[in-house]
Amino acid sequence: MRQRAFPSTSARAFPAPALALALALLLGGAASAPTRADGPSSAIDVWPGKAPGEAGTIGDEKYVDAKPGEREVKRLTNVTHPTLTIRRPARDKDMGASVIIAPGGGYHILAWDLEGEEVAGWLNSIGVTGIVLKYRVPRREGTPNDRPPVQALMDAQRAVSLVRSRAGELGLDPGRIGILGFSAGGHLSAWAATHSEGRSYPAADDVDKVSCRPDFAVLIYPGYLDREDDPENPVKHVTSSTPPMFLAHAADDPVSCKSSLDMFQALRAAKVPAELHIYATGGHGFGLRASEDPCSTWPQRCEDWMRRGGLLKPQGR
Repeated sequence: MRQRAFPSTSARAFPAPALALALALLLGGAASAPTRADGPSSAIDVWPGKAPGEAGTIGDEKYVDAKPGEREVKRLTNVTHPTLTIRRPARDKDMGASVIIAPGGGYHILAWDLEGEEVAGWLNSIGVTGIVLKYRVPRREGTPNDRPPVQALMDAQRAVSLVRSRAGELGLDPGRIGILGFSAGGHLSAWAATHSEGRSYPAADDVDKVSCRPDFAVLIYPGYLDREDDPENPVKHVTSSTPPMFLAHAADDPVSCKSSLDMFQALRAAKVPAELHIYATGGHGFGLRASEDPCSTWPQRCEDWMRRGGLLKPQGR
């Protein structure tokens, strides 16, 4: 199913790119400079101190070994120190747009390479800065297994504001900051995109005075959006001010494609530009690794969508 998202001349098109911003890379004492596509990664802290909303204790941050039969994926868990790993495209390709990436993992782990680092590399290839969000997992004490953890939303909201507040330092367009997520990260991206009117945490500093609304969202096999009993379900919070979205899902995914269908229908009802692709095969967790399944073409379709929306134009044009 495909819906043409939005014409570039429409009043609902993305904001025009800002004038070229300074390329200063100094981010302050708690941060290290972002790197270009051919350099090592670097990370900045999401919070100025301890992250809010913590409950109970968990073990040290670590990678979880794959179980027999599972694909080789770097599975990161026990995250208490959220960060943003910023990866810039080559200077001659840089369009000034950026995307915060939320890896999936059922709010238990983060598929760090499959749905994080590899996605940043793809974004760099099309001139977009990829920013991998290390948000808090697993669920904290007191969070039911059938409800998403609010700590993850706190980290996502703060991440959008932080990137926007430092857009000038990073040479980014503050009006072209998107969020892209897979599975649980897709739910988190939808959650952040539909809950930007109010913070899920008390303001920590001046960064929290900056808008946490992403300018666009990309949801790849998102989960939990079909839960009608969840009052915080992002589908129920779609309004005419919700940012444009691109969605992709496989029909044979055990995480039902109804999640994507429900979100798409809500967006269309609110007259928000949206594009949805349902692929015949692909299952769950395909990321953007090449395969014979048609779902592996979603990055090309997403690039087309971004280009039509004016995201892939050099700054100042």
